[in-house]
Amino acid sequence: MYQFSYAEIMEDGVADAKDRERQVLNRSIELLSAARDRGGYNREAIDALFYTRRIWIRFIEDLKQPENQLDTELRANLISIAIWILKECDRIRKRQSENFQGIIDVTTIIRDGLK
Repeated sequence: MYQFSYAEIMEDGVADAKDRERQVLNRSIELLSAARDRGGYNREAIDALFYTRRIWIRFIEDLKQPENQLDTELRANLISIAIWILKECDRIRKRQSENFQGIIDVTTIIRDGLK
């Protein structure tokens, strides 16, 4: 029977986590794109904003954990990005903005950085 080393198991765990993160970011992009394409504040917008807020709040919670192995500066930058996204979501919800594309662009950059 083949024995996996601890490093191999940990690497698989990180790869799986990054894959899940890419998947949730892809879903957020899909929902935001549908809301943008539909225009206005409607059911698609509500669903997209709710989903996007949930994942970015969760990312902030994870980034704040001392066990998070990312560099401190990178974590701080990602938290700042997350806060901007949450503020943009709130502005759209309050009908002060329709900047779905800005959120899509930033989310796409973050997603593409997960390699």
